[in-house]
Amino acid sequence: MNPIIKLENVCYKYPDNDNVENRFALDNFSLEINEGEFVALLGHNGSGKSTAAKLINMILTPDSGSIYIDGKQIADKKMKESDVYEIRKNVGMVFQNPDNQIVATVVEEDVAFGPENLGLAPEEIRKRVDEALEIVGMQSYARHAPHRLSGGQKQRVAIAGIIAMKPRCIIFDESTAMLDPLGRKEVMNTILKLNKEEKITVILITHYMNEAILADRVVVMREGKKYLEGTPNDVFSQPERLVKAGLEVPQSIELINALNEGLGTKIPLGVYDLDTCADLISSALLK
Repeated sequence: MNPIIKLENVCYKYPDNDNVENRFALDNFSLEINEGEFVALLGHNGSGKSTAAKLINMILTPDSGSIYIDGKQIADKKMKESDVYEIRKNVGMVFQNPDNQIVATVVEEDVAFGPENLGLAPEEIRKRVDEALEIVGMQSYARHAPHRLSGGQKQRVAIAGIIAMKPRCIIFDESTAMLDPLGRKEVMNTILKLNKEEKITVILITHYMNEAILADRVVVMREGKKYLEGTPNDVFSQPERLVKAGLEVPQSIELINALNEGLGTKIPLGVYDLDTCADLISSALLK
């Protein structure tokens, strides 16, 4: 299977870091993402995860290395503008603040903005807007004003605007960071639906470990390099290395690790739901 996204030995340095020695935002970074996969990209501030997202989305161009979208090299500065336009349609991006992505005064008009810029026929735009709003559960708000919606609802409208352009991959760059717990839950449910039901490839950049554990694969970045990679269970079962990367450890793993070290229990580290975690601890303490 050919990956839909592939980065090979990519380096990138921001212009204002030219006089700072070895301050690469990405330093020989390589990553492959397969079609339909859900990958969580983690790292402390400045680890390079948002830079990687902007390179994949062609907002930035790497200093060196190669980036492929659906097998096509996008890091070629000689690429025709028409080719860039076609490739860009494959990868959508949802940012942290939904207010920065909403451009219209009516929800359905905002969702229609992207398809209109693709030059689609009015009947196709109508179809895509209706489908996108249904997918994110916002069809009953089609005629509402976006500024009257909650943060989670606004973010779902922003996601609908991306879905309406029918990308094969969507990057969520800390898209739940400004939301309350209910809003985060709404958006995460939408992301899971896009991935599992609509088969859209998802790259989730997040600081919330309880969001990352829902992914198929977790990639932890540190100082512009890949630091850890594997299933959520593989990655979160290494609490010492997560702490070194400046990340929090999921509470269930933190508790089990403390019990194993403090009381000598031998509960296997792993990503567990609350009920399973409670059962494992009860069994271990009753022995």
